[in-house]
Amino acid sequence: MSNTGIKTDLTRLKGVGPKLAEQLGKLDIHSLEDLLFHLPFRYEDRSRVVPIGSLQPMQPAVIQGEVTRVDVLFGKRRSLVVRLQDHSGSLNLRFYHFSAAQKNGFRIGQPIRCYGETRRGASGLELYHPEYKQLSSADEPLPPACLTPVYPATEGISQPRLRLLMDQALDWLQSGEMQLNDLLPADWCQQWQLPTLAEAILYLHRPPTEVQLSDILLGRHPAQQRLILEELMAHQLSMHRLRTQTRAHQAPAMVTSQQLKPALLNQLPFSPTGAQQRVSGEICADMQQPQPMLRLVQGDVGSGKTLVAAMAICQALENGYQAAMMAPTEILAEQHRDNLSGWFEPMGIRCAWLGGKSRGKAREATLEHIRNGDAQLVIGTHALFQDAVGFHNLGLIVVDEQHRFGVHQRLALKEKGGSLGLSPHQLIMTATPIPRTLAMSAYADLDTSVIDELPPGRSPITTVAIADNRREEVIERVSNACQQGAQAYWVCTLIEESETLQCQAAEDTAADLTEQLPHLRIGLVHGRMKPAEKADIMAAFKQHQLDLLVATTVIEVGVDVPNASLMIIENPERLGLAQLHQLRGRVGRGAAKSHCVLLYKNPLSQNGKQRIQVMRESQDGFYIAEQDLMLRGPGELLGTRQTGLQLLRIADLERDGDLLPQVKDMATAFWQQHPEKVDSLIQRWLGDAEQFAQV
Repeated sequence: MSNTGIKTDLTRLKGVGPKLAEQLGKLDIHSLEDLLFHLPFRYEDRSRVVPIGSLQPMQPAVIQGEVTRVDVLFGKRRSLVVRLQDHSGSLNLRFYHFSAAQKNGFRIGQPIRCYGETRRGASGLELYHPEYKQLSSADEPLPPACLTPVYPATEGISQPRLRLLMDQALDWLQSGEMQLNDLLPADWCQQWQLPTLAEAILYLHRPPTEVQLSDILLGRHPAQQRLILEELMAHQLSMHRLRTQTRAHQAPAMVTSQQLKPALLNQLPFSPTGAQQRVSGEICADMQQPQPMLRLVQGDVGSGKTLVAAMAICQALENGYQAAMMAPTEILAEQHRDNLSGWFEPMGIRCAWLGGKSRGKAREATLEHIRNGDAQLVIGTHALFQDAVGFHNLGLIVVDEQHRFGVHQRLALKEKGGSLGLSPHQLIMTATPIPRTLAMSAYADLDTSVIDELPPGRSPITTVAIADNRREEVIERVSNACQQGAQAYWVCTLIEESETLQCQAAEDTAADLTEQLPHLRIGLVHGRMKPAEKADIMAAFKQHQLDLLVATTVIEVGVDVPNASLMIIENPERLGLAQLHQLRGRVGRGAAKSHCVLLYKNPLSQNGKQRIQVMRESQDGFYIAEQDLMLRGPGELLGTRQTGLQLLRIADLERDGDLLPQVKDMATAFWQQHPEKVDSLIQRWLGDAEQFAQV
């Protein structure tokens, strides 16, 4: 993290040379200012010495006594054992990792003060690898009465060394030898009864022993609030600046579609829902402006986002511009290709497909069609990002499941519209509903639309949880359902990240089920199959040439088989709620009553029980997303390595989400009243990482 003002070199600190400076860099500490913003994650009370005779097992404590013995013992592991005695009793300090110099540093009769957690050992209570200090005399006073901070650390940098470095920097800050630029207006701090920046930093590094630790744990202490508000405001300002920069670009102003859109809707056997029409109207109004549209469309599984995207594509095509639609997986991209080409090609629109497996002359021909504008609508995967892909006049980008793409990839596609000096309009869609707090932070630069209505005819899904010791019952249930004309999914998951192991599990499961259910037509699909093979199996399942489809989570998005009304998900406790909700959305797409069976392994953790309960009680994607945020945090929920949310150092979106409306107002006021300080505030909290928010 970078900070405002003069960057004070770490080597000014006593004991910091090039090697230690390099190690501190691993903690993102590159200057004295960075060091001061490296805050403790917990505190220990070391303000009083506890008599050895009163210690209890597993009790952290400060003890003081004289060394009476020093031995190196050889057993299963060599250890250095130092016997320490005070007026009330004695115990051992035990070190498994030690040097000859450390051993020779302990002298009989020497007073030592140490801190650690007591454990039962072979000779009574012991302290393992305690922090210790050799005293000049037994009367040496304790440090000032404040809690001892424990910092995030890295290999090669111990807590005592970090504290020594921090103490030097804090002493310079306290004496005025070092300054921190206080960027928040003084009258704001007075109004909200917040300390200055220096006061907040000093307090959080050296809290007095009488502090209510619960306030700090809950992030409610004024010293924390001072930093939390500033950090969240920096993220809001970064998004606001990004939005302002983007709005300064020119985009093609596109009039409403008078021909293609009505022709598209006339093909359909149904009418768009009120929610689809409303969101389509918002997109249409955006695309009429000469500034780039930046709109996020959220819609639960099956709410009809593809049709909304198709109506926007009609507007771009009718105005003479190319449109591109990108999806994160081959299966989803192929689903979009089938749907969109089925709608647009009868209207004379030339569609092109570009996937990761596109090769040879066919690929070259496709690239040429895209470059010269013959391909009006281009559908594909991440292959659209490749340098070789150039567009003739790209006017609209539709990105499905945006959070699955890396930031640089999304930026690369946006820049492909630049050949005319115009930025394309951007429509971002997700079926992973984003909790309000995340949307206000991660997507603050976007306008948001919500398709909050499901098309008529969608049947509710009954969700049940069954332990895997009743697996035979579940297999029997699948057999009965398929014999009555239904189709079913059997989804295999593994905790390992390895796709190979995931596919192996699916293959083994398919073999077992084929043996147990010889009367059913069973297919298998997983991520390591060739696209053509996968497409053939999915087509066979859709045409009811298969009864049961065994799959990995590749079917999470993009698979639409209305006759499939039963899904079994193995090991649901290993998936996030958003992913479970996506998987479950593959059934219930027709009129038949649909069921989802969560086949879990006992014993379930408390967290696992909570997640399964949420799935059983709700089909509301937004409620499920809020619960997912509470149970897993923002990082996992959105894959936020891509969004920059992992950059939050002090704020916590789950804990501090209630501050976001206030922060939004503060950021607007700060932007208007103190524009000269905006860059400094963003640089302090985001530094070079601001680029990760730039799509």
